[in-house]
Amino acid sequence: MIERKDFSHKDMDQWLAAHNVTEIECLVPDLTGVARGKILPREKFTAERAMRLPEAVLGVTVTGESPENRPAYDNVFGFTDKDMVLVPDPGTVRLVPWAVDPTAQVIMDCLFHDGTPVDFAPRNVLRKVTELYKSMGWSPIVAPELEFYLLARNTDPNQPLVPPIGRSGRAETSRQLYSIDAVNEFDPLFEEIYEYCDIMGLELDTLIHEFGAGQMEINFLHDDPMVLADKVFFFKRTLREAALRHNMYATFMAKPMANEPGSAMHIHQSVLDTGTGQNIFSNPDGSESPLFQQYIAGLQKYLPAAMALLAPYVNSYRRIVRGGAAPINIEWGYDNRTVGIRVPHSGPEARRVENRVVGADANPYLAMAVTLACGYLGIVEKLQPSAVTTGSAYDSNYQLPRELSEALRQLDASKPLREVLGDNFIDVYVAVKETEHEEFMRVISPWEREHLLMHV
Repeated sequence: MIERKDFSHKDMDQWLAAHNVTEIECLVPDLTGVARGKILPREKFTAERAMRLPEAVLGVTVTGESPENRPAYDNVFGFTDKDMVLVPDPGTVRLVPWAVDPTAQVIMDCLFHDGTPVDFAPRNVLRKVTELYKSMGWSPIVAPELEFYLLARNTDPNQPLVPPIGRSGRAETSRQLYSIDAVNEFDPLFEEIYEYCDIMGLELDTLIHEFGAGQMEINFLHDDPMVLADKVFFFKRTLREAALRHNMYATFMAKPMANEPGSAMHIHQSVLDTGTGQNIFSNPDGSESPLFQQYIAGLQKYLPAAMALLAPYVNSYRRIVRGGAAPINIEWGYDNRTVGIRVPHSGPEARRVENRVVGADANPYLAMAVTLACGYLGIVEKLQPSAVTTGSAYDSNYQLPRELSEALRQLDASKPLREVLGDNFIDVYVAVKETEHEEFMRVISPWEREHLLMHV
């Protein structure tokens, strides 16, 4: 098992030699969470080599377009298409289990030529937030629960998506929440996924069948935010690859099918005192600490402005609707899945908060960065939460942005989030997502053709 804190560049070189690696995939997670980078022969890969990649790869839409005529974006990137320097993070090196020849993959950190971090790179944004906790003598801990759909192969984007055929030769036609037999329908796929993840050291916890037809959830053991963000990044790539090998698709779209629930990435979070290892959310007598209440209040105050990072696409907001089994609010409650901020039952040492707003389509680095940022701001500002919700909050008023453009406006205008996440990052992110939204608005949907063509 790879331990990030102990793995050096020398250890990485020895590991590559021990595994007879002949090729290395150098990966950079972009704003969408897509893996970009370069593939090198082993003999060309060294920690000392100054590998380069254009800064622009961190500033493109999910369709690969760059924003135009946006001064804030241009101020960050300029007009000369500059390079950034890529440095491998040794603790992230892993085998590519599906490769024919011995191949490794490693995540690269992005630096400017003067050695300072590229402040709009997602890993560096998360690192910036965790450094704020470190300066307070604290260590944030997270545990994501990631939902996804298995789908029949579909090469025509104009056709609706449907569940895949399982071992029985039939597709699911009803919802099979927590059904073991429904999961067993895809045993060959999941056996391969667990094998791949074991080779990669991803340490998966539980696998369950979720509400939707063909919808599953994988849970990760709690750990450092960067460790978990890396694992989610690797897992998404691994699952998609494994599914293709079993003649199906795996998707983390927030809402891939109209009549099925959306997919979330619930993030459990707590904070430890670095010196003592004690959970700062609990008092010595086991009761809730003031910091716990302030953290919840920070989530309540800032989640609406953070929404563009937690629900980053136009499709994301199809999940955040009344009756969709997803929170539409920033209420909080104990063991209450109808609220946006849930406090699971636990002992004092494991006291934690679950952010249920995050979509499965969110970039894991940015989602973890901003949810930790919201809690941090609540503590710094000594905020107080609203009264606890004891009943269902599904019928409460909408308290979150309901579409991407509104979410981007709130993010752009939030001075506290800008201060914590960085002006350059916010300017780049907003410009990229506004460009994506404008691209989407040029598309005419089947609903419009069906209901407006002959009736208006």
